[in-house]
Amino acid sequence: MSLSRRDALKVIGLSPVAAAVLFSSKPTDMNASEDVNGKILIVGGGSGAIMALSRLHRAIKNPDITIIAPNEIHIYQPGQVFVAAGEMDYDDIFLSNNDYIPKDVEWIKDEVAAFNPKNNSVTTRAGKEVKYDYMVVATGIVNRFDKIEGLTKEDIGTNGISCVYLNDLEKGTARGASEMWNWFNDLKEVAKTKRPTVVYTQPDSPIKCGGAPQKMLYLSADYLKEAGIGANYQFYTGLKTLFHLPKVAESLTEVQHRYDTIETKFSHFLQSIDVKAKTATFVHAYEKEVYDEDFDEYTKESVSEEVKVTYDFIHVVPPMSPPEAVLKSDLINGMGWLDVDQYSLQHKKYNNIFGIGDVCGIPMGKTGGSARHHGPILTDNLISVMKGKAPKEKFDGYTVCPLKTQYGKIIMAEFNYEGPKPTIPFLDIEKPRWMWWAFDLYMLKPMYKHLMLPGYF
Repeated sequence: MSLSRRDALKVIGLSPVAAAVLFSSKPTDMNASEDVNGKILIVGGGSGAIMALSRLHRAIKNPDITIIAPNEIHIYQPGQVFVAAGEMDYDDIFLSNNDYIPKDVEWIKDEVAAFNPKNNSVTTRAGKEVKYDYMVVATGIVNRFDKIEGLTKEDIGTNGISCVYLNDLEKGTARGASEMWNWFNDLKEVAKTKRPTVVYTQPDSPIKCGGAPQKMLYLSADYLKEAGIGANYQFYTGLKTLFHLPKVAESLTEVQHRYDTIETKFSHFLQSIDVKAKTATFVHAYEKEVYDEDFDEYTKESVSEEVKVTYDFIHVVPPMSPPEAVLKSDLINGMGWLDVDQYSLQHKKYNNIFGIGDVCGIPMGKTGGSARHHGPILTDNLISVMKGKAPKEKFDGYTVCPLKTQYGKIIMAEFNYEGPKPTIPFLDIEKPRWMWWAFDLYMLKPMYKHLMLPGYF
């Protein structure tokens, strides 16, 4: 591996911020001490899969591990927002899974086409059946542009349409990020001669890094503000608040007041786009009071109406879901996500299956920071099951949302199932700070590369 944990700490410089983050989660024992038997299958090639692989491989004396992952190129997804904002070069967000998958691990460079948990097996796209004793599902989630009528992936980057999330993990491309930077500059040029209407969307379904839609709103607005120009910004979100933590929501409202004109529309779902006409149609779902003459009282009635919006530029965030193979399996819950216990990360129906990362159907956790905290919980609990014991370790719901409110400042919203959970307890999580920008832009990638993916913390 490139760097030892000691050398990586030297690279990071052990700043107070980096040190606090580093020691905020349980490290894996450096010595392989668990004498357990069983074939472990890991499905996926993203951060959760690699973290799980690294930890299990290190913890077990003679590991028998297979990973099914089509991608040799590993995308450092936290960097996509920085590429989109011109703060990081496109080539800087690519790593290699070859650096993290040990030689004694069987690597099947394919995708799972079907899960057969009753038979303890999966079938790949190539038709290969792979058996396992224990399985870790780490497939991540996929963009569902098919849920937006009139829009295809090929439309991104044309006609004023952008999407920072657009990438292809198998091909190792993240063109949504690079095209977003072009979008920033196209917007800037148009704003020099007229006041454009810029629309930003967010679905009501869970998405990876739920703050990203607002990040693009604030960074693009700040980019124009620094140039002394502006636009009419419209944020259409399927959610009912800017953030579920009241103090953070209040702070974001203040952030919006910092910019030109930001009009936020809650409970609006993007239904369709007319790419050539540059119009977007939303469904506004809400409740209204209706007088019931028979009972002489007012009752609430669910109402939905279509709202058509004309724009010059639009940043689209599509609904997201697990990959098709997971959706078609009996591994999912009623909401369409991997049906694991929110504390143990063990599947509720199949005790020999665990989940990690975005695919998990738990209340929180669709961030890389959550996957980092999933890692030691999953490792300890899976090994307990391999020993014939019940899982004892509990995930507390930790997640983190680095909300970029302008160039140079971030609200580092850290929380768990119980509420705010800041790494540095005496800092208010709702306040935008330069130190978090510096950490996110300069320190996180070396930590991710040399410590998180290898499973050192």
